[in-house]
Amino acid sequence: MSNAPIPLRVAKTLLNALSGGVVPRTGLGHITVGRKDEIDALLHDIESIQVGGASFRFIVGKYGAGKSFLLQAIRNYAMDKGFVVIDADLSPERRLTGRSGEGLATYKELMKNLATKTSPEGGALALLLQRWVSSIKTEVMKENLIESDDSSLNSLVEIKIFQVLDEIQTIVNGFDFAKVISLYWKATVNEDDELRNRTLKWLRGEYATKTEARSELGVGVIISDDDWYEYVKLLALFVVRAGYKGMLMIVDELVNVSKISHSVSRQYNYEKILTIYNDIMQGKAQYLGVLMGGTPQGIEDTRRGLFSYEALKSRLESSRFSDSHTRDLLSPIIRLKTLEPTEMYVLIEKIEQIHGQVYTYEPKLTPDELAFFVKSEYARVGASQNITPREIIRDFIQVLNLILQNPQKNMKNILGGDDFEYSSANDDEEQIHDEFKGFDV
Repeated sequence: MSNAPIPLRVAKTLLNALSGGVVPRTGLGHITVGRKDEIDALLHDIESIQVGGASFRFIVGKYGAGKSFLLQAIRNYAMDKGFVVIDADLSPERRLTGRSGEGLATYKELMKNLATKTSPEGGALALLLQRWVSSIKTEVMKENLIESDDSSLNSLVEIKIFQVLDEIQTIVNGFDFAKVISLYWKATVNEDDELRNRTLKWLRGEYATKTEARSELGVGVIISDDDWYEYVKLLALFVVRAGYKGMLMIVDELVNVSKISHSVSRQYNYEKILTIYNDIMQGKAQYLGVLMGGTPQGIEDTRRGLFSYEALKSRLESSRFSDSHTRDLLSPIIRLKTLEPTEMYVLIEKIEQIHGQVYTYEPKLTPDELAFFVKSEYARVGASQNITPREIIRDFIQVLNLILQNPQKNMKNILGGDDFEYSSANDDEEQIHDEFKGFDV
């Protein structure tokens, strides 16, 4: 959790995203509360990736429970640690595989969102390659004790590049991948922007036919719907050679696979997940972490969900020894539990500070008012397992907006007034549940 002052631009971005019910891409450290056990488990995975290992996790939570928030928080942490991160949300047009290139569409989205610490918003593929060339130049200059204007530098760098790429060529699809990388180097030396753009086009999976790629690059293969994951593995190895710690691939909205109406297409997608899962768990990938986010229904539904594919169900279903009170955070599936009321109190306290910064006022809600709000939120659903952080956050920002524009009003008369409407569809007021009667601030 970050205690540093929040830049105004970041504060505005946070508030806009939270009020709109979406997860902000930046500044998450300023509002992260709870999830310590889950975060610790994922950070342990990142440490393993950094030393050449690989990991695969499913993050499971219902809509609004904080699943995407946790994924973005880990994304930001990984970038800060020197990782390259690629991420994409699945949709009807983006799947893991499909007859009309839906799997390749996901790969393209991953490449578009390729991000590093210095380019956290994505689009960092070209910068990554430039860094790789620069790092090799620096290494060669140190090894040979020469300056940047030495006439032998380029030839020595080329030798070094081919030594590095030799390691990659032995891997499946590595020869063509290495050839494209070497073409990028030649384009850099010759200041050939057209060739450089063609290599980036190939790496982004944008060549439609092998003929086109052969004509423009002399490479007889293209990244396709069937083999895009193999190139993700190659890229993970390459980024380490470029000076990064490893690569994290995040795929969210896995529920869209369960929504595929055609059962055969749905099964092909689950088979692709199984392939990636087996590949990583068997140690066939290095410096690569995979996180997939989904809802409980999208995972556990035995008719359409992930568990409808028996090979995945047998690998992923919970042990009979674990329950809601005895969780196994070392298993492939991390199920998010509901945030405690005290954690929600801390969260809304932080949000009030951000709201005050954005709208230039001194936060004045008392601890009793904040506690009253949290109790009211949990009471209206009647049970702690039904509330989500998204609902509470949106309601709280709405209350702050109303108080800001109507100074004569306070927390209690807004929550009881006709001008306030809860985010949830359930508007019935219920008695506060016994477990919240002892809520202490």
